[in-house]
Amino acid sequence: MRAGRRRAAAAALTGALLLAGCSTSDSPDPVPRPPSTPDAAGWPEPRADRPVVDLRFEVAEDLETIAGAERVVFTPDLDTCVLVFRSWPNKPATARAGSGLTVSEVRVDGEPAEVRDVPAGAPENAPAGTLQEVPLTECAEPGEEITIDLEFEVELGTDVNERVGTAGDVEVAWFATAFPLLAWERGRGWDRSPAVAVAGEMAVSEDFELASLEVVADSRYEVLGTGQAVGTSDGPGDTTVHEFTAPSVRDVAVTVGELDVQSAEIGGVRVHVGLDQGVEEASAVEWLARLEESMDALVALLGPFPYDDLWVSVLSSQTSGIEFPGAIQFGDTDPDFRRALVTHELAHMWFYGLVGNNQAVHPWLDESFATFAQMVVHGQGSASMADLPGSRRHGVGEPIQYWEQFRRPSATYYDTVYTVGGATLVTARDRVGAEAFDAALQDYLRANAWSIATPDDVQEAFAELPDVLTELEQVGALP
Repeated sequence: MRAGRRRAAAAALTGALLLAGCSTSDSPDPVPRPPSTPDAAGWPEPRADRPVVDLRFEVAEDLETIAGAERVVFTPDLDTCVLVFRSWPNKPATARAGSGLTVSEVRVDGEPAEVRDVPAGAPENAPAGTLQEVPLTECAEPGEEITIDLEFEVELGTDVNERVGTAGDVEVAWFATAFPLLAWERGRGWDRSPAVAVAGEMAVSEDFELASLEVVADSRYEVLGTGQAVGTSDGPGDTTVHEFTAPSVRDVAVTVGELDVQSAEIGGVRVHVGLDQGVEEASAVEWLARLEESMDALVALLGPFPYDDLWVSVLSSQTSGIEFPGAIQFGDTDPDFRRALVTHELAHMWFYGLVGNNQAVHPWLDESFATFAQMVVHGQGSASMADLPGSRRHGVGEPIQYWEQFRRPSATYYDTVYTVGGATLVTARDRVGAEAFDAALQDYLRANAWSIATPDDVQEAFAELPDVLTELEQVGALP
């Protein structure tokens, strides 16, 4: 049996884009209350044998680099002879803007291990590939606990309109998915999908217990993290250690810098909003008001908010929104005018945060459903399918790599997966009735909470509503 620390099951109920235009409309109309109200009971508890992760980020004083350390305690459910981690800052959109991640050392159960760097779609200027393979000296059987320690460095490009970067004009840095991410899917094994030059997420990760997240930063800076803020302590020199923990997340996001931070409790959720010094469009108080409005409507439609804390960064170097479990990065936009964008990113807390999916293989499972929720909340989606872009040309269910072939890959991807996918779900809801559709959707969320869903799970959830499946089949979301 491999050495490793034993983990205790967490009995807690808590537990996630896109860059260019997450919403199909920016109408400032009031948010209507969806007609159905779900059971107020909490979500199922996460798996007791999920991975356990400890992370430490030491942020340089100039906010341009990070020294990182990670420990992962992993219990595979299938035989495996290799470990696979993803370095997503090395994907094209991020690496070409100057950001990147390099793994410098790996130890498995305390012993030095070989690391094989695989490009897997990383551009030539990336410091490393997007995939690191760590061969095991002995193959692991299901149920064997493996402890992996990694050391890594992160470079932060300037004014990157993506998830990893630092600002040129104000003192702030943001970094999400900026650590070696274990790429395991229960029942399926390792995901090695290549990164592509499409503006969208392409990661997959099982939920893990974030046992500790330590962010070491200059003491003059504020820090927004992931999960519950545990406290602070003195770090080396003029630094402060900010500690967070979360019972179940599948990614981590952090923002560090001179920030105007305001917090409020919304429906039992601790919501923290931080604006960098270059933000001009709206205040933190205005952001909190719009977040409360959208959260109330989404809880009525989808069920309890999946996390006890929500961390929202508003960054003057970004333009739209990127979601993470229990955290969101927004650009400097007016949340009153772009209410649909706010709702879309919050909907990802259920679709990708609570119920995960392989974003490279089945991106519609989070983007189409998040757009659907946005459309329902804001009364959108009434256009004829014949008038929607891409509705007769491409399949909603295509993997993200499919969209690379087009002259405007990101726009074609968005028009189809977001707009057509979301509108199809709204049409299906209209056909079968809101009450029946919403009940099946809530059952889907509950059945797949804290796991990675596939289109088969959608088919199972809506099996008694065949008109829903027919609508999805007609646009290529389901086979």
